[in-house]
Amino acid sequence: MAEQSRLIKKYPNRRLYDTRTSTYITLPDVKELVLAHENFQVVDAKSGEDLTRAILLQIILEEEAGGAPMFSSDLLSQMIRFYGSAMQGMMGRYLDNNMKAFVEMQVKLKDQARTIYGDKSSGNQDLWTQFLSFQGPAMQQMMGSYVDQTQKVFQQMQDRMKEQARKIFPEVAPEVAPDPASETSPERSPEDSVAPINAKRKK
Repeated sequence: MAEQSRLIKKYPNRRLYDTRTSTYITLPDVKELVLAHENFQVVDAKSGEDLTRAILLQIILEEEAGGAPMFSSDLLSQMIRFYGSAMQGMMGRYLDNNMKAFVEMQVKLKDQARTIYGDKSSGNQDLWTQFLSFQGPAMQQMMGSYVDQTQKVFQQMQDRMKEQARKIFPEVAPEVAPDPASETSPERSPEDSVAPINAKRKK
């Protein structure tokens, strides 16, 4: 039988109560649950509203403010612009899938480190850092290929959306402008393009 999700209640005084251990816990304690891959849910003690996402966002905010941030101002600005737009749900799934792929990549790298250094490498930060320094070029190439692939997928998705838009809204589809470098266009014959020159010569 699968273990039930750990229930944490949040009271109006902002205190968090762990129902499994029957003790009050702090935000760093919740962070430790995340690091330990513990399945938990935070709910409002009075209304029962799910506050898990809000607590996780609060942890991220403290991490971003306390150390070396992972998110640049430009990235955060771009993410904010997607809220309320038609692309919001699609972008959420895109980021979620990318995070899952990155985690899978990290697991494979840890398996390689375990093969080289043994089981102690998983809990030894120095050995993990040393392994990553050796794998730097390979990781850079792997990430570069992955980024290129995701960009191509995203571009293909955009192309498909544009094609569907043309089919659904043909009246607003942009018309193809004639090539200015071309000597002739569908609406003008070669004689039409020469006529103004001959008129000037007659004068």
